[in-house]
Amino acid sequence: MRKVLFSLLCLWALQAAANDLPDPVALALKGAGIPQAATAVWVGEVDAATPRLEFNARSALNPASTMKLLTTFAALDQLGPAYVWKTEAFAVGTLDDGVLGGDLHLRGNGDPRLTYELFGRLLRQIRNRGVREIRGDLVLDRSAFAIGTVDPGQFDAQPLRPYNVAPDALLLNFKAVTLQLVPDPAQKTLAVTMEPAPANLDLVNQITLGNGNGNGCSDWRERLRADSFSHGLTTRLVLTGVFPGHCGEQRWSVAVQEHPQFVLGVFRQLWAELGGTLAGSVREGAVPVDARALAVLPSPTLGDVVRDINKYSNNVMARQLFLTLGMEAGHRPASAVDGEAAIRAWLAARGLGMPELVLENGSGLSRRERISAEALGRLLQAAWKSPVMPELMASLPVAAIDGTMKKRLKQNGVAGRAHVKTGYLEGVRSLAGYVLDRGGRRWIVVFFVNHPNAGAAQAAQDALLQWVYERNGG
Repeated sequence: MRKVLFSLLCLWALQAAANDLPDPVALALKGAGIPQAATAVWVGEVDAATPRLEFNARSALNPASTMKLLTTFAALDQLGPAYVWKTEAFAVGTLDDGVLGGDLHLRGNGDPRLTYELFGRLLRQIRNRGVREIRGDLVLDRSAFAIGTVDPGQFDAQPLRPYNVAPDALLLNFKAVTLQLVPDPAQKTLAVTMEPAPANLDLVNQITLGNGNGNGCSDWRERLRADSFSHGLTTRLVLTGVFPGHCGEQRWSVAVQEHPQFVLGVFRQLWAELGGTLAGSVREGAVPVDARALAVLPSPTLGDVVRDINKYSNNVMARQLFLTLGMEAGHRPASAVDGEAAIRAWLAARGLGMPELVLENGSGLSRRERISAEALGRLLQAAWKSPVMPELMASLPVAAIDGTMKKRLKQNGVAGRAHVKTGYLEGVRSLAGYVLDRGGRRWIVVFFVNHPNAGAAQAAQDALLQWVYERNGG
């Protein structure tokens, strides 16, 4: 009887320990003013049936950008790391001595990484096929995705921020221009250039250069303002504010135009640089059945795309991928509903039940999306056993090394040993991924914080990573 009672007491002690947050984590949360009830934690070995630690792990919380782990793993598993998108160009009308007598059609199929440089390659292909002058219009086929009308400022009233860009079947350069700010304190001037430089985007620089006193430059962007004014297919971008002269050169990305407007502007810029002309304007339409294929541009592989999505937490690329899953499931045009259905069907086929799961766009840029820490932990266990584990693992930011974890845990034993995806929204901080402990064992760590003080949760999350590295090494 005593042995049975002793065994029960030991079991209860182990269960209590498994449901208590480690002291360093609890202390850091207390210091940040975050109640433990606003958090969820799940920690387990990659191949263990029972977790080492779970705290509120079945609660459905907002995961912010750690939701990208679900979208990217589902895509890698269903489509394969070598999957590519294709952007195509077609000609309608006669082509005689470099003159295309009709329209040039561009058909997008959802490429998440059709950058300015890669778009230039497509245009060079068209030019090499003998096209110099286009007498008709530039016609865009964006029918692969069903997006509808989107307000870019709906999420947080920041319509020019690139993270708010909506997906598009013909997404070009993330629909953003990068401004290069070059101060000249001696002349008391600030030069601003942009790339790409759409031919229909007029840049007006009214920024003044501040004297600067050597203080920090972390808030330089908050001292500036960008306003856009559109008239038809032309946009004026007006920059105002004061730039601290001691902050050196800086880069600032903004998204100011609608997708067709932006494609037209960048096309005109690059086409002129290639010696070409376009007589018409831009419009939308399907590629006619009798159109002649001129060029095709394959995207980087899905493995490369997933790396960009997770390392740098690119929202619009994740949303493109979410819609692509719906498209590849047989829906064209594909909507967010189709993307969600494709992921839920995949989860069911894998036996990964997530009754609490709420999906909106698969990127985590959402106030609605929900998942539990346990579900995300189990997903990462399934990923570890998957043939695409190396691609998913390589896409995650490495503590103190790169991506969104580059500046964290630099003077810490876990530096270089944690591959983790981070998430950030107002009122949300999240972290999920893999930690190699000092004894050589691999662990899965998931940590959600949903609270108004979540912005102060980094110390607690870093403490959990360090705890897993140190305490599980024996």
